[in-house]
Amino acid sequence: MKKLSVFAMALTLCLTLALSASTGAQTTAGQKQDPLANLSAKDKQTVAAFEKRVKEYVKLRERLEGKMPKLSKDATPEQIEAHKTAFQARVRAARAGAKPGQMFKSDIAGFIRAAVKDEFKGRERAELRETVFEAETQGVPLRVNYPYPEAKELVEMPPTLLLRLPQLPKQVRYRFVGRNMLLVDRENALILDYMPDALP
Repeated sequence: MKKLSVFAMALTLCLTLALSASTGAQTTAGQKQDPLANLSAKDKQTVAAFEKRVKEYVKLRERLEGKMPKLSKDATPEQIEAHKTAFQARVRAARAGAKPGQMFKSDIAGFIRAAVKDEFKGRERAELRETVFEAETQGVPLRVNYPYPEAKELVEMPPTLLLRLPQLPKQVRYRFVGRNMLLVDRENALILDYMPDALP
């Protein structure tokens, strides 16, 4: 009985240590998944200002879409496309004076370039460049307030990079077109802004 008791105690101790190590690993992983939490005060201010600009756009487009007739659940593809086109037209009219760099100001552009360069080095950077340059994005207009062509490929951001970038609302996405990074409305496909040389 004593031998069994000692064995049970040893097993309990091993399980406790394993659980503790696992918890510590999860905490470390969690910390790695939130690199924005360790930014300098200046960088935090830069990121916050960028996120605010994007949220202001989202408020605008939500207000404009809210004034449009609602699509029924039984809407035809033609009706959905007509709704999207009308939505694009309203947003473009509201942002008629939009210019490159209004969202990607120089400070956030510098922050993003540094994040991309730091995240992808050596072979990983070469693989990312290969993926981006092989994508069917030739002909995508680098023009603010113009739609991203439906026929062109959408290059998704690598998950590890998204953790390093400012957070976007669900209505907006980052996209790579060549070495450029675009902000694109997920629903109406409008290019909100772009920054050159995002990819080293």
